[in-house]
Amino acid sequence: MKTYSFSHVLSSPELDQPNRFPSPAKLNLFLYINGKLPNGYHELQTLFQFLDFGDWLEIDIREQDDQILITPEISGLKTEDNLIYRAAKLLQKNTQIKQGANIHLDKILPMGGGVGGGSSNAGTALVALNVLWKANLPVHELAKIGLMLGADVPIFVHGHAAFAEGVGEKITYCEPKEKWFVVLKPACSISTALIFNAPDLVRNTPKRTLKTLLNSPYENDCEKVVRNHYADVEKALNWLLEYAPARLTGTGACVFAEFDREIDAQACFQQKPAELSGFVAKGLNVSPLHQMLKRYYLPNLFTI
Repeated sequence: MKTYSFSHVLSSPELDQPNRFPSPAKLNLFLYINGKLPNGYHELQTLFQFLDFGDWLEIDIREQDDQILITPEISGLKTEDNLIYRAAKLLQKNTQIKQGANIHLDKILPMGGGVGGGSSNAGTALVALNVLWKANLPVHELAKIGLMLGADVPIFVHGHAAFAEGVGEKITYCEPKEKWFVVLKPACSISTALIFNAPDLVRNTPKRTLKTLLNSPYENDCEKVVRNHYADVEKALNWLLEYAPARLTGTGACVFAEFDREIDAQACFQQKPAELSGFVAKGLNVSPLHQMLKRYYLPNLFTI
């Protein structure tokens, strides 16, 4: 994977590209499943933090028509099923926008890794097109559209580290410590649907206040299920735990360990087993996308 951070690129004048938008990774610093609703969704409590690392979306507005063209094609995925395409079409529908867009995805994040790749891409598309098309929807309206695409998308729209409850729609901004993380991807992909449908998934963790959760050891209710079903994840977590506190993010397959200093995170990463891909990144409480918007487009008007 590429190793440069968003902050490196966005702080380098010679690399200024205002039509190139960060689509950051996220970590679930904790994840608890509180129950299952009649509609099949799960109630949860989770803490999201962004990473200074991720994909990029290059967006050029089409003035001549309202077509949404996505490149490159993703094998096995129809364009109309692509979350970027769906986000753009939903925004057009909700704002009556007649413009289109050419959108190129520079894919860096692992697919099926639990670091928010698809949800982040959708969130970046919504936020960036809202600005470029001058649709000017407020963040809470964009987040409602995002929720139609997935439970994690509103977090990327809001652009601030947050405690999420319900099915992900109840959001409280917060300020967890911005630590350094080693993120590793075992050689397997995990279906979120498979994990949430697993009979042995804990679904009755008692709800707790944010204050209580922030002052308790962080855990992930999905981790035991994933460990039991995926030996590669079990192996990666056991290796990371020799160096620092480590957990599964989301439903995986990515696992992460946290460090107070970059030098320690880098030292751990250099020792990783060859079969594991991954990266080192800083935790960020403000999304790199929103930092960019303030720099290029709305320095005085854009608020999260």
